[in-house]
Amino acid sequence: MTKVYPNAASSISLPINPTSSNNDESKSSTVLTVWKKSLLFNCDGFTVFDAAGNLVYRVDNYTSGNKGQIVLMDGSGKSLLTIRRKKLSLGDSWLVYDGETAENPRVLVKKNVNLLKTKCLAHVSSTGGCQKPVYEIEGCYSRRICAVYDDKRRRVMEIKPKESSVRGVAFGMDIFRLVVQPGFDMPLAMAILIILDKMF
Repeated sequence: MTKVYPNAASSISLPINPTSSNNDESKSSTVLTVWKKSLLFNCDGFTVFDAAGNLVYRVDNYTSGNKGQIVLMDGSGKSLLTIRRKKLSLGDSWLVYDGETAENPRVLVKKNVNLLKTKCLAHVSSTGGCQKPVYEIEGCYSRRICAVYDDKRRRVMEIKPKESSVRGVAFGMDIFRLVVQPGFDMPLAMAILIILDKMF
């Protein structure tokens, strides 16, 4: 049977920015395996592993809990970011905060509501006065094929289907890859992925 998480039992204290050894990606990019499943019973969430199978991120949301707030944790359970749905906003908007705070959001992620045909799914904006878009998200999240571009159209992260090393075995849509380019904030990449999952 193909393993999703080969080293989950020995993965409590781990680095936040693991390196990748996958041949099909740039050696300098980080490739994570994302499993849309919580490690806790009766919870909704994500479990994320590095290329060596070590647990690096997790999200555990109780199904009866607050649907408008999500906490991203590292492998040991330390809170890294809090994601909150923006109240009283036009369209689907989410704010990302450091730790478990509710002050000074880092970014705003807003679903694209343009009626014209466009590849853009959402924009990531700074939370300063002008809220200028910093990143644009394109693709199709339901097929797990998305890319995030910076203001110079450089690809900073991607969401891709995960292929099995066993011929003829497919993982399905609940197990996929997150590819993050050097210099892009790894927890922020996870926050964007989580928000896309909530939007689409």
